[in-house]
Amino acid sequence: MTVLILMLAAMVQGPAMAAIDVYNFDSDNQEQMFRELTRELRCPKCQNQDIADSNAGLAKDLRDKTYQMVREGKDKEEIVDYMVARYGNFILYNPPLMASTLILWLGPLLVIVIGGVVVVMRSRRSPVAVRQNIDSLSAEEQQRLAALLKEEEKQ
Repeated sequence: MTVLILMLAAMVQGPAMAAIDVYNFDSDNQEQMFRELTRELRCPKCQNQDIADSNAGLAKDLRDKTYQMVREGKDKEEIVDYMVARYGNFILYNPPLMASTLILWLGPLLVIVIGGVVVVMRSRRSPVAVRQNIDSLSAEEQQRLAALLKEEEKQ
């Protein structure tokens, strides 16, 4: 019974006693760069959190790798290049405009322009198409149509 109570207590206290990442830096510049990097890099698992705020194991690994590279004296660009090489541009909150991502940036605008052109073309073609359909009616059908239109005008 005592073992069961101790196990339950350990489960309840487990998340409350989670380890907090503590990083020691040689200078304030290193610490500032580390904080900036962890805010700029996106967690690949969480997708909408930076690695500083994410509790995912992968985010912790990325924080540790960033810390290690900062301590080694790498500059910000080298660290970002390493992360992009390993995880792709997705890891950046603001991916660069490149030929491979151009369709993502211009795609919505292209769809709107094409849709506008289609609407304008169809609206200009409609009266012509109606006249062509009326002209293709036989003489009897045209008389009947004229009679129906006259009746409608009277009402």
